[in-house]
Amino acid sequence: MEPMADGDLSELKARLKLPIPEAELRKAFLHSSYVHEHPEAGEANERLEFLGDAVLNLAISEHLYKHTALLEGELTRIRALVVSAPTLARRARELGLPRHLLLGRGEEESGGRERESILSDAFEALVGAIFLHAGYEAAARFAVRALQGAIERALRGEERRDYKTLLQEEAQKRGRRPRYTLLEARGRDHEREFVVQVELDGRTAVGHGRRVKDAEQAAAQALYERLRSTPEGAEGSERVE
Repeated sequence: MEPMADGDLSELKARLKLPIPEAELRKAFLHSSYVHEHPEAGEANERLEFLGDAVLNLAISEHLYKHTALLEGELTRIRALVVSAPTLARRARELGLPRHLLLGRGEEESGGRERESILSDAFEALVGAIFLHAGYEAAARFAVRALQGAIERALRGEERRDYKTLLQEEAQKRGRRPRYTLLEARGRDHEREFVVQVELDGRTAVGHGRRVKDAEQAAAQALYERLRSTPEGAEGSERVE
C-alpha cells in the first residue's frame, strides 16, 4: 500500500482561511515515518509540533484570561481540557486534516491516519507553521477559532475526558479488554461510596466515587495515564481516592 496522497492543500487553505503558502502548509503534515522513507521530502513535522504546542497553550491561555474571570486553578483546568490530545485529534478529524497526512507505509497500514497522537501533533504543527509564516496573532486567531466549540463546552462543564473510552481504545491497540470489578460499596445510602478496580494487561488501578460510573472513570483515568507514562510490561497498581 502506498501512502495516501496529501489531498488538495489549496482547498484546505481556502476552507480554513490559512495565511500560509501551500509549500509551508505541507510541512505540517510530514510525519517522521514518511520522511524516513522519503528523505528528500524534507524535515518531519516534529519541530513544528513542538513550536505549535507552545503557541497553542499561550493563545488559549490569553483568550481565557481576557474573556473569563476564572481563577488560576480553573484557568489551568479549562486550558488542559481544550489543548488535550483527544480534543485536538477530534478537531483535526472535523477539519479534514487526516487526508492530508503523509505517512510511511508501515504507519499507514497500522492505522496511523486515525491515531490520536499523530492527529493532535499535526494540529499543533499546523499552528506552528502559521506562527512561523504569519506570526503569533494569525496563529492565535486560527487556534481560538478552531477550538472555540471546545472552549465553550469546557466552560459549560461539558468537555470532559472520557477515560473509559480512552482506556478501551488503548486496550484495543494491545488486543485486550479492560475488566472492571466492584470491590466494595460502603456508607449509608445517601453517602454511598463505591470502590472499583480495573485490570488491563496485568496492570490494575483502583478508583472511588459516589456512583459506580464515577468510580470506574476514576480507575480508568489512573490506569490510562499510567499506561501512557510507563513502558509496556511494567508491573504494579495505582489507587485514586
